[in-house]
Amino acid sequence: MSKQEKYSDQQRINFLNRAFSLTSKLQNSKESRNLLSDIVFQYYDFELSDGFNSSSKVLLKNSLAVLDSTNLGKAYRSRATYYKNTNNLDSSFIYFSKAEKLYFKLDKQKEILANVYLNKGVVQCMASDFLGAELSLTRAYSIYKDSDNKNKLYGTLNQLGLVYNELKEYEKAVFYHEKALETVRKYNLQNEQHQEAVCYNNLGYLYIKQKKYKEAITNFEEALKDKQILKDDPDLYSLLIDNLAYSRLQSSNYKDLPKLFFDALAIRQKFNDPTVIVGSSIHISEYYQKIGNNLLSIKYSQDAIKVAKKSKIPGNVVLALRQAQVVDTKNASLYSRDYVRISDSLQIVERQSKDRFNRITLETDEIIQENDILEDRNRKLLLGFTITFILVGLLFVVRAQRARTRELLFKQAQQKANEEIFNLMMSQQSIIDESRNKEKKRLAQDLHDGVLGRMFGLRLNLDSLNSSTDPDAPQKRNELLNELKTIEQDIREISHDLNREKLVLINNFVSIVHNLLEEQKSLHQAEVTYNIDTSINWDKIGNAIKINMYRILQEGLQNINKYANAKNISVEISGNSENVFLKIQDDGIGFDVNKKSKGIGMQNMISRTNDCQGIIDITSKKDNGTSIVITIPIETKQLIEEQA
Repeated sequence: MSKQEKYSDQQRINFLNRAFSLTSKLQNSKESRNLLSDIVFQYYDFELSDGFNSSSKVLLKNSLAVLDSTNLGKAYRSRATYYKNTNNLDSSFIYFSKAEKLYFKLDKQKEILANVYLNKGVVQCMASDFLGAELSLTRAYSIYKDSDNKNKLYGTLNQLGLVYNELKEYEKAVFYHEKALETVRKYNLQNEQHQEAVCYNNLGYLYIKQKKYKEAITNFEEALKDKQILKDDPDLYSLLIDNLAYSRLQSSNYKDLPKLFFDALAIRQKFNDPTVIVGSSIHISEYYQKIGNNLLSIKYSQDAIKVAKKSKIPGNVVLALRQAQVVDTKNASLYSRDYVRISDSLQIVERQSKDRFNRITLETDEIIQENDILEDRNRKLLLGFTITFILVGLLFVVRAQRARTRELLFKQAQQKANEEIFNLMMSQQSIIDESRNKEKKRLAQDLHDGVLGRMFGLRLNLDSLNSSTDPDAPQKRNELLNELKTIEQDIREISHDLNREKLVLINNFVSIVHNLLEEQKSLHQAEVTYNIDTSINWDKIGNAIKINMYRILQEGLQNINKYANAKNISVEISGNSENVFLKIQDDGIGFDVNKKSKGIGMQNMISRTNDCQGIIDITSKKDNGTSIVITIPIETKQLIEEQA
């Protein structure tokens, strides 16, 4: 019923008090704690400090009793907020720190954690712990910048600007205030709180601190273009006109002075806020000092001292004394002593506050309970870590076993492929040998039946011409000489055939390589050029070397097709009396040759080169292609005599 707007505020407050009285007597259950949490936040909305304090205490007690983390987080935040509102900064800092630890562990509560960071930063600012505030607010900003809560983002940026102003890091302060202004405009956050005017006021105040009074005046005047500020937020309006008047005073521009100062003072006196009343009185004193009216200057400085002392706020007293000792020269020494004494006390209190924030620990029974919670969590973490370690170990063993199995299968497949290549080469060798024998028989028949028979006939005819006196004998002799020339040409052709046969015999490996390269040309887009040295005596090179060279070339072409994205491929096979060389080059994208982990294809090429006791040189640069040069010593086990 306390939420139903059909009732008056007082009726709703009465319902709320009754609800709290009944709920606090219920058994400590999840439902009662949830209800109590709702009551706490309603007290906060009604700005009922006593009810907010009492209900949040009960919520904290009940949540700690059963370690209800959800409601415990709400209780910590409520206690911290209560102490913040009552200016008990140490206690507020303690509870915000507790809430921070709790929400930090909850991944789904990031925005609540950001709100804790923001409020903790504000408390640190209030205690003049600006470095600590910078850290807290930066953490809040890192979450809010990616969230949909743009009002909180604006508040965080604004507070960061104020912190950097106090740290005298003015460039950063301007950056964050302008960022806040940009956020207000971009997401249309303007409402009765007049965020845009607040941004302009903060920028103007920042320029006052830097003594850039013209820039300050521009920002204050821009803010005052919003005519609704006086109606919606008189306190903000008084701040703007007081700051504007002070900026004009410092730049010797007396427009609307001292009226603006007195207007601001009148508004502030209605709200009875001593701090801003002291500020207005000091500014009026400065005004009269500057125009040479010393009596009024002293009067308003003394007014500031009276209000400051009555407020019992040391900071106000220090500001009032500082102004009084400047304008009241007769009593300057008295004011100066009081100023130094109170100022030193303030500095000591400020340092102590910072130290306390750095070393705060909980001194209640909650410490024991929190330690128990941590110990229980540590045990669970240890158990989880042990189980995870065992599972990871088992997974590693299984994967290692699978890898060894794959490697064994690969080696077996590789061995089988080598055997098939060898059998293929031997089969081709047998076919070539059979063809060679047939060709020998054909050539022998041609020589016996053709050339030798014709030469025998020529010899008989020449013998008969030697003893002939026939006048036609010279003509016949010429005809027989022409026949000899024809036989000479036939013998030359047979010789050429023999040379071609020899070339085919010794180049069966070359034929296989040729087929591989022609297949590469037909199946892939890259342009292939190749050159195979015809002077290499392949009969002196062992079959193992031929097989490995073939497989290396095959693997190199596959790597280019898969990864290089090359347009041109060049293959060159050459040799000398001691070595045979294979060079594979492309103009592809290249790769990092210094990379520790190499692909299986490259590892195979290196392994095969090592098997032949050879040397492999790989050169590659990004976008500059790759060059692989392999040098293999010729394995001469048996020399096959060349047949003439």
